[in-house]
Amino acid sequence: MDTEEFELPRSRKANERLHALIPGGAHTYAKGDDQYPENLAPVISHGHGAHVWDVDGNRYVEYGSGLRSVSLGHAHPRVIEAVRRELDRGGNFVRPSILEAEAAERFLATVPTAEMVKFAKNGSDATTAAVRLARAATGRTRVAICADHPFFSVDDWFIGTTPMSAGIPVTDLTVTFPYGDLPATEALLTAYEGEIACLILEPAAHTEPPPGYLAGLRELADRHGCVLVFDEMITGFRWSEAGAQGLYGVVPDLSTFGKALGNGFAVSALAGRRDLMERGGLRHDDDRVFLLSTTHGAETHSLAAAMAVQATYTEEGVTARLHALGERLAAGVREAAAAMGVGDHVVVRGRASNLVFATLDEKGRPSQEYRTLFLRRLLAGGVLAPSFVVSSALDDADIDHTVDVVAQACAVYRKALDAGDPTPWLAGRPVKPVFRRRA
Repeated sequence: MDTEEFELPRSRKANERLHALIPGGAHTYAKGDDQYPENLAPVISHGHGAHVWDVDGNRYVEYGSGLRSVSLGHAHPRVIEAVRRELDRGGNFVRPSILEAEAAERFLATVPTAEMVKFAKNGSDATTAAVRLARAATGRTRVAICADHPFFSVDDWFIGTTPMSAGIPVTDLTVTFPYGDLPATEALLTAYEGEIACLILEPAAHTEPPPGYLAGLRELADRHGCVLVFDEMITGFRWSEAGAQGLYGVVPDLSTFGKALGNGFAVSALAGRRDLMERGGLRHDDDRVFLLSTTHGAETHSLAAAMAVQATYTEEGVTARLHALGERLAAGVREAAAAMGVGDHVVVRGRASNLVFATLDEKGRPSQEYRTLFLRRLLAGGVLAPSFVVSSALDDADIDHTVDVVAQACAVYRKALDAGDPTPWLAGRPVKPVFRRRA
């Protein structure tokens, strides 16, 4: 297919239907068609393994599957079989299912640094529950979030700090600290001495934690009497089955898991110290905390999916496979970019199991225009890649195809750099950042 003539007419019509019925045209802003080149936002028909098909009939090698949630590949047989076993047995009851105890036991065996767990449906509910619990336990109201991590919750305590703060009346109870900088965090805790309920952060992201950093945060939290919360939505399973806390050996007071936990099925978890978690239970004499109370939080087939995912990871060494695939992909992309003379402009970053890419302009600045050019060429080559986050369903042929398409994209990227203007290769408006004040 000639990349100059690559079009998605059915997807374009489907996007119009979506926008007419659904605010934003999607149920997650990161999936919005504004994140893709104009008129080239595929609407998905179905997926299997590492591939998805759009409504126009095009097949893509897919990265970042389900915003990192489908790490085993679509319709993974072990997960689907576990779900099927529960579908004929009922999904939700007026009292707890025995499956809830089994799922909790499996989770706590997988993440042994936690003592209790409560399940929910999405990451925002879990992180907000952690904040609520920290506030109740400490009697403090301020929350300190890591400013270098892009997302924590749809709730006010986080969204109020973003450019999309419309509709949120109170934003001054959240303060920020920089990742990897212990003195700055200590200065923040000192400035708000006795006011900060918790420190919440992703324990690792696009860079590894500096030596001693997480242990230093643990010490600071203890010394200043605040709760240390690890958001393991992304690091859970991709760093190790027990998350980054299991890999780096630093135990938070509370942690939150989701995404890979269900391989696309809706399940998240709040886990942590018994004395904290029990504040949301019935067996204590303190004021009650309305921790998590979700009608669908213990839906049986989602908990069955989570148990199957955990068994697959631990028994089949999935995390190691994710790293091996990511290393092969990163090496190939870097080699292709260098060969085309854009090695300083198309930059792969992050842990091998969680790769992202940056698109830089002539002066080395992040560029939405160059990202648009790059995404357009990837799509035309059958690669759907808002990131280079791998799933274990990829094989060597998928990686090789991706690298070939990246090389073709980089050849066009070089032409645009030489011209000093990517506009002729965009065929429309550039992609947009998720967090912006105006639509």
